[in-house]
Amino acid sequence: MINSIPTPAYVVYEDRLRKNLSLIKDISERANVHIIMAFKANALWKTFPIIREYVKSSTASSLNEMYLSREFLGDDVHTYCPVYTEESFPKFLAGSNHITFNSLSQYDKFRQAVEKYNFDNKEKKVSCGIRINPQCSLIETDLYNPCLPGTRFGITADKLPETLQEGIDGFHFHALCESSSHDLELVLNSLRKNFGKWLPQLQWLNLGGGHLVTREGYDVEHLISLINQLHKDYPNLKIIMEPGSAFTWQTGDLITTVLDIVEDSGIKTAIIDSSFACHMPDCLEMPYKPRVLEALPDESKGFRYRLGGNSCLSGDYIDGWAFSKPLEVGQKLTFCDMNHYTTVKTTMFNGLQHPSFWLIPSEGEPQLLRSFTYLDYKDRMD
Repeated sequence: MINSIPTPAYVVYEDRLRKNLSLIKDISERANVHIIMAFKANALWKTFPIIREYVKSSTASSLNEMYLSREFLGDDVHTYCPVYTEESFPKFLAGSNHITFNSLSQYDKFRQAVEKYNFDNKEKKVSCGIRINPQCSLIETDLYNPCLPGTRFGITADKLPETLQEGIDGFHFHALCESSSHDLELVLNSLRKNFGKWLPQLQWLNLGGGHLVTREGYDVEHLISLINQLHKDYPNLKIIMEPGSAFTWQTGDLITTVLDIVEDSGIKTAIIDSSFACHMPDCLEMPYKPRVLEALPDESKGFRYRLGGNSCLSGDYIDGWAFSKPLEVGQKLTFCDMNHYTTVKTTMFNGLQHPSFWLIPSEGEPQLLRSFTYLDYKDRMD
């Protein structure tokens, strides 16, 4: 089925997606934890009918994400923005169920607006929280670490009053990135130490994202035990999690075609009809080398190639793949695990052809979800 799809193309596999969603739903039920979907990792809304069968709640970091959730996933929206504006906040109030503030000054600025909204809308009250910084940094890549000294995210314990302002119902932290349950345990230990005296005052605790529960080897039983212990220690708290990558981890690939092979200084580069910079940006930002399905697991063997994108950016390449036989023009290459934090971060730099979106259903033929034309590029520049 894959061979019939024109490249470049992102393909999403329904079977793999349902496997992840089934595990997430099982954790939610066994640990009595409210798991919500983070759109910053994946917003491919034409797959939301599948996701809605398992999860209907989301976390939004913008008005656009909030609108997308209410239209295609569900109206239980948990919003967090580093800063709200006079123009945006009334819209967030109208579309959110929970709103987390990044600072006490932001909460104080909009507190009266929340109180008035809740007074006028008794059937749909908005619960407010504060983002805290547990000061436990476990993320190796600084670009993704929200707990480094000087961070703009969250409040440290020394800046909180002994008694929280009226109307603050919850705490929200985000201190993980594709992390394990044992990393979470360390963060929770720091949370108890630094913020434990406030937890009995609250109604909910949002454990944020970065919980890669669907990765092979993740200790699901340990996670469930941690959350159940939180329930035991703080029966007043509703526990919330908002994993991003876990929903669509290993559920999709990017299919490309080799367009040309060039050589300089003994280095062979296969140029593909896609781009790391435009279509796989995390490969350069993190950086990391994705698995190519057709490549050998041992790059020291076989025929070595650098793979280069079809943009004019000099650094649009990654080195170090080997193949059992020489690559040929027209050959397809499959970049694995390109659904989370990929489709949401693409650009049309250089006007490159944007990959189409395809769904590989559990039964039946591939379904084209979206293709892109010159008009998409033109309209973005309008």
